[in-house]
Amino acid sequence: MKLYNFFRSGTSHRLRIALNLKGLKYEYLPVDLRTEQHLKPEFKALNPQGLVPALVDGGQVLIQSPAIIEWLEERHPEPALLPATPEARARVRALAAIVGCDIHPINNRRILEYLRNQLHCDEAAINAWCATWISAGFDALEALLAADTARGDYCFGQTPSIADVYLIPQVESARRFKVDMAQWPLISAIDAACHKLDAFRLAVPAAQLDAA
Repeated sequence: MKLYNFFRSGTSHRLRIALNLKGLKYEYLPVDLRTEQHLKPEFKALNPQGLVPALVDGGQVLIQSPAIIEWLEERHPEPALLPATPEARARVRALAAIVGCDIHPINNRRILEYLRNQLHCDEAAINAWCATWISAGFDALEALLAADTARGDYCFGQTPSIADVYLIPQVESARRFKVDMAQWPLISAIDAACHKLDAFRLAVPAAQLDAA
């Protein structure tokens, strides 16, 4: 498998975690968003949307991290990233969707570049924008985690799930935008537990070959 990604991309980060948890080897192919490699014809021939990550498996090109992660779960079901029952799977998917649908999309690079270049926001305004939506999502996540009295060290149960795969890159992003994580102790504890595992440690942006 070939993974086209960018070290600091949250969607790339979550896919690296998922691949690592599955124990799958891949070739790391950096796409530098800072120099707009993702907008060049060569990459858009691979992914017409011009976004990372993209995963190539044989002759198949997979795009959009939620679809790729679900594909990984179906093609490589062990170790499972979704629990056994439909109700439990729905809960895990909902936790992941708070990040994937409600936090990340309005804080990603395209949005921030528009705020900088078209609306002329300075970095303080950018950080305040990001903190607003991260805080709203993390407040809800923290409440849901607190209500789950059977929860282990992770978002759900005793092993990492898709919810953790989504959450940990968002925590990384929160710190980059100077959001104080102390206000969410349960999320912070999950982050600490996940980073005891190689699958998460090896996926962090700073550990990638294109990090700078």
